[in-house]
Amino acid sequence: MSPEISASRSSQSIVIPMLIIGTLFFVFGFVTWLNGSLIPFLKIVCELNEFQALLVAAAFYIAYTVFALPAAAVLRRVGYKRGMVGGLGVMAVGALLFIPAAQTTYYGLFLFALFVLGGGLTLLQTASNPYIVCIGPRESAAMRISIMGLVNKGAGVVVPLLFTALILTGMDQFSDEVLSALEPAARNERLAELSARLVYPYVLMAIVLIGLMVFVYCSPLSEPVLDDEPGEGQDADLDKFGVLRFPQLILGALALFTYVGVEVIAGDTIGLYGQSLGLAHFGSLTSYTMAFMVLGYILGVLAIPKYLSQSNALLLSALLGMVFTAGIALSSTSDIGISEALFGWMGIAVVPDSVMFLALLGFANALVWPAIWPLALEGLGKYTSTGAALLIMGIAGGALLPLVYGHLAHSGGDSQSAYWMMLPCYAFILFYAIKGHKLRRWK
Repeated sequence: MSPEISASRSSQSIVIPMLIIGTLFFVFGFVTWLNGSLIPFLKIVCELNEFQALLVAAAFYIAYTVFALPAAAVLRRVGYKRGMVGGLGVMAVGALLFIPAAQTTYYGLFLFALFVLGGGLTLLQTASNPYIVCIGPRESAAMRISIMGLVNKGAGVVVPLLFTALILTGMDQFSDEVLSALEPAARNERLAELSARLVYPYVLMAIVLIGLMVFVYCSPLSEPVLDDEPGEGQDADLDKFGVLRFPQLILGALALFTYVGVEVIAGDTIGLYGQSLGLAHFGSLTSYTMAFMVLGYILGVLAIPKYLSQSNALLLSALLGMVFTAGIALSSTSDIGISEALFGWMGIAVVPDSVMFLALLGFANALVWPAIWPLALEGLGKYTSTGAALLIMGIAGGALLPLVYGHLAHSGGDSQSAYWMMLPCYAFILFYAIKGHKLRRWK
């Protein structure tokens, strides 16, 4: 029997829980997609190469692997609501750690602060994703997650624009040419001045997170209660390793690993890539990727499950990802025809075609996360919470695969060709969409 949420008598509707969880998904998006603007910023402040700069994503996303199973244990002990409150508190601590990091410009402290932020987010994600899956019919789960994705990626559109307005103004005085012409002491002083710009935004973030702690604690969010029925063919007692018997889950976690990797590459390296091409507005390029993701989520809300099944949505996403990956690697780094046709007439700053295809990956990626979750958790019964933690661990792809890209881009000296490494990732997602999610036993 599929697990369901037992709503409290005070709220039989799913609207209030979705509004509360939606608020948290906005927080996910705001904190997560800030990295896309932070990476080229820290590349300048800490004088890093591309591989070193992408350790930002690694430190943030590896926290999901480290804390996923402990987060599941915490939720079983203290409950989902208190776990969310605790996760927000951990995130507030991570935001405050940016103050000494910005004041010292010590890269290791920046990475530790990001790791703490990622740890808090792990607790929130481990609670909220299965909550949304189980709160209603499984066949419409991808639609509900798409709604959450709209909120999440909506934040992803806004945050790079805010970061650019608050932090990346007057960046001409921090160009490589200007900095290289300064004496070491003067260069260090100017970089410290740039780094100090981070203090105010992260203090404000900590205040907001503390406010959200109070909001969630006082909210009428019902504690989720999973059905006590075991998965099909399982004993009533929970086997510690029983979750490994579900191919759809294990392969789903691998599909999420590849997906989060390419999603982070599309969202977090576009600024670096634009910077390498000399684009002045490189700090806001993550907004382009996020805007296309929002369009993809709108499609999911409207089409799933009425016109498009969850597995077909995943199939379409994988095919588009492969096409757009080829477009990045093969298209022009100077022609701007595609972006002129799509939005140049609206006054939005145009970008070269290769950057445009990288942004379009946002559209291809949008429905992958919403589709994989319900497909992977189907039939798990009492193993749902452990299965959710395993899927959360798949987020480690966001830590490791961008580093692979960074290594290829740095060692090969060709950022554009390095994007070919995403092609096998989308090929595996295609396999999961066609066959992997249907498997119920290992042969």
